[in-house]
Amino acid sequence: MENEMTLQFSAISENEALARMTLTFFIAALDPTLEEISEYKTIISEAATNAIIHGYAEDPAGVVEIRAKLDGREVTVSITDHGGGIADVNEAMQPMFTTKPEAERSGMGFTIMESFADHLEVQSRPGSGTTVTFKKTFSPVPEVCRTTG
Repeated sequence: MENEMTLQFSAISENEALARMTLTFFIAALDPTLEEISEYKTIISEAATNAIIHGYAEDPAGVVEIRAKLDGREVTVSITDHGGGIADVNEAMQPMFTTKPEAERSGMGFTIMESFADHLEVQSRPGSGTTVTFKKTFSPVPEVCRTTG
């Protein structure tokens, strides 16, 4: 099965849930396990929150764009903001690195995303925004044992 979708929304915290739920429904036909759903939703939440909080500082004039493509049991998701960008992506991806310690940010977002994704890529330019792309392959649906009577 191949399928694609695009979602755009204002850069406000309330829309993080919109992104998470919309993309969860997008992969529902794959019948993922609860663990796979939890990991997938966590990646989306972290990436969308980064775009909202770091990309635009919750400026509702900012727009977050999500593109998702389903190819068989693999989903590729790109979450893009056109906000401030990241000066040093390698530094930003280090565990515990945060640019907003006063906001009680743990600096673990990219580390969490990497641990749950099969592949994670971050592209960014200061002043031009950031795109976080991840791939996740969902396990095959187990065959159901049938009894005949």
